Amino acid sequence: MGHRFGHVQALALVERVLVDAAELGPVSVVVTDTHGEVVVAVRMDGAALDTELNARRKAYTAARSDATSTRALAEKVAGSPTELASFDPLYSFFLGGIALFLDDERIGAVGVSGLAGDVDERLARDAAIASGLRPG
Repeated sequence: MGHRFGHVQALALVERVLVDAAELGPVSVVVTDTHGEVVVAVRMDGAALDTELNARRKAYTAARSDATSTRALAEKVAGSPTELASFDPLYSFFLGGIALFLDDERIGAVGVSGLAGDVDERLARDAAIASGLRPG
């Protein structure tokens, strides 16, 4: 039967990102289901408008691709312009998109945008772990 990723769990994950990011700077965070459809999206006060779209694209990519993160997908296609050009145009290769797993099942993804890519990625990973999920 598969696990269902609902808004309560997604809200807890978002709250963790917001708390962790509070002293680092404003971000947007988006949590999606396995289809890349938004479950919860928040743009912190002061976060640039484009960070919400970037976070959405990062989560969409991590949810729908066969990679476990936007980092893994970017590494996979690095140096292959043909493969890069063949991807869904909504995919993002910026750091900060992480697939979410419960047990061994992919249940969705989280995307964070607004800070340096490695910080966005760390915020997403830490929130997943704190929420009892395995990050990709």
